[in-house]
This record gives sequence, structure tokens and C-alpha cells, in this order.
Amino acid sequence: MHSSHVKTDGTNGRDLSGGPDPELESIVPQASPPPLPGPGDGLAATVRGLLPSLTPASARIARLIVEDPAQVARSTISELSALAGTSDSSIVRTARALGFSGYPELRLALAASAARQAPRSTLTSGITRLDSPADVMAKLVHTESQAVLETETQLDPGQLLGAALAVCGDGQLHIAGVGASGLVAQDLHQKLQRIGRPCHAHGDSQSALTSAVLLGPGDVFLAVSHSGESRDVLEPLRRAADQGATTVVITNHPQSSAARLADFVLASAGRETTFRPGAMASRISQLVVVDCLFVCVAQRTYEKSDHALRVTRQALESDRS
Repeated sequence: MHSSHVKTDGTNGRDLSGGPDPELESIVPQASPPPLPGPGDGLAATVRGLLPSLTPASARIARLIVEDPAQVARSTISELSALAGTSDSSIVRTARALGFSGYPELRLALAASAARQAPRSTLTSGITRLDSPADVMAKLVHTESQAVLETETQLDPGQLLGAALAVCGDGQLHIAGVGASGLVAQDLHQKLQRIGRPCHAHGDSQSALTSAVLLGPGDVFLAVSHSGESRDVLEPLRRAADQGATTVVITNHPQSSAARLADFVLASAGRETTFRPGAMASRISQLVVVDCLFVCVAQRTYEKSDHALRVTRQALESDRS
């Protein structure tokens, strides 16, 4: 988090429009990951999001939690250390890294989470080369549905509001994403243009960088990155922050480098499958985040957005006739 965004009243919410904004003043940009959800509310998704930031020993324990939370909940600390090939102290450190006071609290949360989950089925397994088209359809629909549900547990409403208020400002808005994340950036760009919010989308690092260095206070730079570690968006994001622009990140990993640079972190959830690596698997959940952000912006610019949608719809209809 860049210190130039800290207000003298002790909050990190900033006046993005030149005057006080009661809603924004109550928003504190995220300096650390959001608290873990309650039992059964997406604990495995939270753990997946924190995996890249964990030590190798903690990551082994975390993968066991993601793969079979019920088994971990049934295991004593000694049994889990044997399963993970780690020490008892590593398990305690992992529990604390995940936001719990110790392993007993983690076990209770996992037991409650496992109790609320549907029984494991073949739909939770990866796609194999022998799966029929019907199997592929069922597995993908199941995986995407889970990702959407888990995104609801990861996306912080306060962070979403802060990002929406920033986007509603009058300054420049630049959106960056490369590869699969670039498709998500383009989707947000198209949606905001339809409601009359001028913005620019960048699908390569050089375009994003040269635009970022020209931003300043009141402007917004929004980056989309599944890992939060893509160099193509990290440097533009850093330069935009240095210039005093408000920074927003859509990512699956709330402790990533990009998240630490951002004023507002919009967390999504996605599960890798055999033929769909992380960035591809997260696309649907990131689009859910985009839709949430778009609707929140449209709500707060209702008259302008409603007029723009009607005018653009009429233009399209007349073009078809």
C-alpha cells in the first residue's frame, strides 16, 4: 500500500471527487487479506487463494485441507503431520497463517465446513482423456458453479464498494490484463463504455505502463491478474500507485504482490482442472466480480447509466433494422 493515499483523519479512504464522500470515507483499503469466512462459507477457497504465499511445508498442509477437509478435521495434529510430512509446529504455524489461533480452531472450522458440503462425487475429479462429452459438460458446469459460489465468499463487500466509488469518479480509468485476464479486462471495458464511463483497456505491458506513468490523483488503474504476480501488470500497477492514482486489483490471490500494491482488492475463486490452468479456470469467477463492480457503478450513476444504456440500445436496434 502506498502511503500517499493515507488521509490525515487516520483512514485510508480517499476523496475521489474533490469533496467529502461519506461512503468512501468509511472504506479502508485492504492492507491484509480479508478474515477467513465462517464455517462452511468457502474455507477451502480461502485456503486455495493463500497457497502461493505459504512456505513449502505450510503449502503441503494447505493442499491436504483443500483436497479433503473432512480427513484433516478427523486427524490429530500428529496424524496430520505424518500425512503432510511436516512437524507439529509447522501445522500450528499454518493454522495461524490461515487466520486461526491454533490447530484445534482450524479443525473445528474444517469439520463444520465438511458437514455443510455435498458428498464428494466423480464431478469433483479432473477431466480425463476418456471422459465422454456428457462427462465433460457435467464436470465443467459443476466446477464453474462451485467457483461462482466460492467467489461470493471471497469478495469483500467493503472492497467492492470502495472500488465502485473510485470508478465512479471523474478521473481517467485504465484497465489492464494480459492473456486470459485480458479477456476479463476487455469485458469490463465494454460494459463501462456502454454506461458512458470513458475508460481504456490495455492487453500488453508496454501500453499499460506508458499510460500508468501519466496518471495522477483522482485517476484509477485497475489490473486483472489471476496470480497477482504477472510482471506485465505489476510494474504498471506500481507506477500508477507511485503517481497517486487509486489502484484496484481483481485476483485469486489476496496476499499476492499485486494485492499488496492495491488500494482495493477484489478476490475471486477458481479451480484448476486438467485442461484448464489457473488463469483460464478463474475467468468465470473474475467475470462475476466484473459484473458485481459494473452493477455497483451503474447503481451509483443511475440516471447517466440508464440514459446511456437506452441510447446505445436504440442505436443498435436501428442498425439492425
